[in-house]
Amino acid sequence: MAKARILIVEDENLVARDLHNMIRALGYSVTDVVQTGEAVLQSVSRVKPDLALMDIVLKGNTDGIAVASVLWENRDIPVVYITSFADDLTFERAKLTEPFGYLIKPFDERELELTIETALYKARMQLLLKEKEQWLSTILKSIGDGIIVLNTQDRVAFINSIAQKITGWSEEEAIGQPFSTIFRLKENSLHLNKTFHSQEAVLVSRGGQETPIEQASAELPEERGQKTGQVIVFRDITARKKAEQDLTESWNRLHRALEGTIQAIATTIEMRDPYTAGHQRRVARLAEAIALETSLPEPRVEGLKLAAEIHDIGKIYVPAEILSKPTKLTELEYTIIKTHPQAGYEILKNIEFPWPIAQIVLQHHERINGSGYPNGLKNGEILPEARILAVADVVEAMSSHRPYRPAFGIDRALEEIKQNRGILYGTAEVDACLRLITEKSFTLD
Repeated sequence: MAKARILIVEDENLVARDLHNMIRALGYSVTDVVQTGEAVLQSVSRVKPDLALMDIVLKGNTDGIAVASVLWENRDIPVVYITSFADDLTFERAKLTEPFGYLIKPFDERELELTIETALYKARMQLLLKEKEQWLSTILKSIGDGIIVLNTQDRVAFINSIAQKITGWSEEEAIGQPFSTIFRLKENSLHLNKTFHSQEAVLVSRGGQETPIEQASAELPEERGQKTGQVIVFRDITARKKAEQDLTESWNRLHRALEGTIQAIATTIEMRDPYTAGHQRRVARLAEAIALETSLPEPRVEGLKLAAEIHDIGKIYVPAEILSKPTKLTELEYTIIKTHPQAGYEILKNIEFPWPIAQIVLQHHERINGSGYPNGLKNGEILPEARILAVADVVEAMSSHRPYRPAFGIDRALEEIKQNRGILYGTAEVDACLRLITEKSFTLD
């Protein structure tokens, strides 16, 4: 490995010559020997040295301390000070430039070599660290999210351009400020946790502009058991909020249209069969109440309610004279009536509802023990919504008047589901229905 190249900055000719000889004897090369601060800057522009041996006190208007800060900060050239005497003020100024070593005149070759090698090693390590910091800073600045890094006192140590734009604080203004000063939330405050935690809030910029954001925070890894700070990541979600609002409005319009369609179908069915007018509506009310009582998830309750409102749609295929027959149905007529769940399924199966409405309609006359129709399904094969609808349908039907019989009344209806609890009807569904009517004063009217 080639030996380092050294720049000598010394305004005493004799000392400069001795230093030059010592450096050459140690195997280093000398890029130049200069006597003034102005000459230093001209020399490094021609040939960049690996290290500068700098006398603190120089001739001319620029002393060694002023030149040293420029060499390291702007040229990445480390400096080792050489001095025989300096007052306290000068030493304090020299310390501020963070030199890579001191040599007190006189010194020998061994001391010179050790100081040079130590300074070169320290410079290499600091340059590597500086490169990594620049690399990390470039990445953080290019990320599309706002990033703020806090020190252990919750003051801003880093803020990227996106964070500056959203908060309204420039980097120069933000660095060193308390986090709460530049990151003001309209509503809930940000909780800084050891684990990554995400939440939404509204950030109020320096100029008063409100921006919806999604934010997260985490503690930086500890060093030697000590906290090092925290990182805050946040993003502007204005576009997402607008899209969510548009989607919600679109869904609401679609939902209203769907409900209107269901109601139109239900009305059509009831106009054709006036004796069951209101039956589907009342069944839907009771089914919804049972579903809530059994803690069926809310989205599924909505689907069940809509299915209940048209559960008899298949009766469109049943001749009107059978539906309104004032006497007891024959076996053949009853068989025709029993086709309405399958007919309803065929009507609804190709409509892409968000819920299994066609299946609920198909199964609402199935029974727990497999004695129902049209497919003889048993308990585990029947949808929970269909089990609820079956109970609601029986209770409402028995409580209401039919062309071929008077109403049995609510007590008889409740006795029916109680006696066949766990046999024809689901246990949880029956229990919920009984609680609603006997304990919670639910009525079908």
